[in-house]
Amino acid sequence: MAALLTPLAACTSGGSPSAPGTKVKPSADDRPVTVTVTPEGEKVPPGETVKVTADGGRLTSVTVTDGEGHRLAGKVAGDGRSWVSDRKAAPGAAYAVTAATRTGAGTAKTTRATFTTAPADKVNKVDWRPGSATTVGVAQPISLVFDNPVENRAEVEKQLKITTSNNTEGSWGWIRDWSGRDRVDWRPKAYWKPGTKVTLNAELNGTDSGKGGGWFVRDYTSTFTIGARQIVKVDLDSHRLTLERDGETVRRIPVSGGTPGGDKRSWHGTAVLMAKEGTINMNSETVGLGDAYDKMVDYSMRLTWSGMYAHAAPWNARYFGNSNQSSGCIGMSTANAAWFYGQVRPGDPFEITGKETKGAVAPGNGFGAWNLSWAEWQQKSALR
Repeated sequence: MAALLTPLAACTSGGSPSAPGTKVKPSADDRPVTVTVTPEGEKVPPGETVKVTADGGRLTSVTVTDGEGHRLAGKVAGDGRSWVSDRKAAPGAAYAVTAATRTGAGTAKTTRATFTTAPADKVNKVDWRPGSATTVGVAQPISLVFDNPVENRAEVEKQLKITTSNNTEGSWGWIRDWSGRDRVDWRPKAYWKPGTKVTLNAELNGTDSGKGGGWFVRDYTSTFTIGARQIVKVDLDSHRLTLERDGETVRRIPVSGGTPGGDKRSWHGTAVLMAKEGTINMNSETVGLGDAYDKMVDYSMRLTWSGMYAHAAPWNARYFGNSNQSSGCIGMSTANAAWFYGQVRPGDPFEITGKETKGAVAPGNGFGAWNLSWAEWQQKSALR
């Protein structure tokens, strides 16, 4: 049902001495404008645009605000007869509509209406990276992990807007996170250019995830900057790690990678530094390697969700530069790890090569999207 708002018009009476009390009808151009607002009423289903129409005149402006003062933007059509919001009505909100109209003869009028939407029976939330006001490396993707399944992927993806300072080309891709949850990442076609300013506007409030997922009831935003072009090259065959910055070699470090011939092998391909976690407890049972180790490890830099790190490994000192004898991580001396830890930042790519590995880092195992070709990655968009 739509709310029909018809302003009351005062009838003017006039007459002549010969015909007292004769009523004078308003001209056709000055009859009251009828304004209709959809939706209308209490606890109407959310997820629909707000529509305002005018009959017998023109809309000059329309304002729709929720109970917190947030506006639903929209535009009056060229003929002045209708207005439609750009965004959809969110769950559990109260909206006030103010419509200004003008008749053909120029009489202005303001009409008002209100409606409320039903609350969400289930809410979907988002965990996103990177955080706002951060500086990240040239391989950092924008990553959103959802609490609940997302069936309406195309509808959700339409609400995700990326703005860059240099029109960087990129694409969203839907993948399964290591946790098993639905996830969508945006990566550029090639590594970011240093200095790029990036803004994510996830305008999700009022979007339905689909069956089993629930509603989004807020928007998300993040603005970050791309730092220096740092690339970490790890050659597991020569047991060397090389840090390159802006195309120049900064330092080569002897390392030891994952032990060949089983589950302790390292991953290959491009991994992205996810976080610098410092001193942490590493327990092999958490990554399916039995009771091989349980120790505190310094200068830990996470590369995958499955447990591959770069870190200090003084217990493996005799293997650095000589052979791969770790449980899958990239180990180095404490002195080199301390220096290296201070140089790198989240988002820096680790390009790992070697014969004895257990495969390429999967897209959802950390930030492994770089191990797909650009064409393969584009096909993971719900809008392709």
